[in-house]
Amino acid sequence: MKAYLVLETGEIYSGTWDGGVPRAGEVVFNTSHSGYEEIATDPSYYSQIVVMTAPMQGNYSVDNSVWESGKIWIEGFICLEIQNSVRDSDWIERLAKAEIPVVSEIDTRNLVMRLRSGGTPWGALLTANTEAEAKHLAIGLIAQKKKISKDWVHSVSRTKSEIREGDLPIGPKVAVLDFGCKENILRELSKWSSELKIFNSRTPASEILAYKPGALMLTNGPGDPADVQIAQRTVQELVGQLPIFGICMGHQILALALGAQTYKLKFGHRGSNHPIKDDLLKKIYVTSQNHGYAVRRESLPQDVSVTQVNLNDQTVAGFCDPKKKILGIQYHPEACPGPHEAQALFGYFFERIV
Repeated sequence: MKAYLVLETGEIYSGTWDGGVPRAGEVVFNTSHSGYEEIATDPSYYSQIVVMTAPMQGNYSVDNSVWESGKIWIEGFICLEIQNSVRDSDWIERLAKAEIPVVSEIDTRNLVMRLRSGGTPWGALLTANTEAEAKHLAIGLIAQKKKISKDWVHSVSRTKSEIREGDLPIGPKVAVLDFGCKENILRELSKWSSELKIFNSRTPASEILAYKPGALMLTNGPGDPADVQIAQRTVQELVGQLPIFGICMGHQILALALGAQTYKLKFGHRGSNHPIKDDLLKKIYVTSQNHGYAVRRESLPQDVSVTQVNLNDQTVAGFCDPKKKILGIQYHPEACPGPHEAQALFGYFFERIV
């Protein structure tokens, strides 16, 4: 069937409808050459339609062991080609079963150039007989989707606390404030801890302290950090009481708790090939990233050092204050797009800060 992507700014792109139901969301692009399952199951992609820049998707089948959560979070999947043959149609079937609209044969290069130059608008994926009909239907889909709560973090966070056994009996207990946590963060934390307790994003500081943890992890998550309720105040109360490690959204919430500011990037950083300079471990990484906001460098307190920088645009990619025992990392050191060197930051935190 004929498929359309309609942007709220008026542009329309046509392609082939490969399954799912019509949906709307923020349209973003990801430059990873692999990892379609990890991307789709990452809660940080809540309310987003993902455009993949790599031309072929679904070509190495599926594997539940790499999923970052128990469900697919994206609102749509756009690519140039997707594997759909007698030999293998696993990925397209998984998306269709979850009612995620899948559209291929769109001019993804042209679409990504539009997103890079004009930012990431809301859009709708749907089928229609004409472009005029598609635009009319898209208006309603987008308007309805925009009614959701602005606190996207709370929408994806666990509703009940969860305890997991760690791999290191002599390690500390670690409290995890769930902003939309990827499973790989929990896997890495398990290597350094005796136990993990994962809390809802709106958990007060008193409840976290009652657990008597040796450290606190602030996880990744979707949306605008300024719209996240309760968590900023919770973290503000815990700074100085617990060693704190923030990743992605957690990094941004930690910055806000310190009195800093965040701002929206023009088109965000999403992919597994972003270069980072790390002054803590004196290395250059190729990193996995997924965020639409960044910390304003000049707004950070003077005693907080910027320790990591994105080499593409010089945005703040990490900060540290050993006296306050805080470490914020904008990218994903738990992800392994290639070399594993960024994972050493977990060791840095547990060995030098905790």
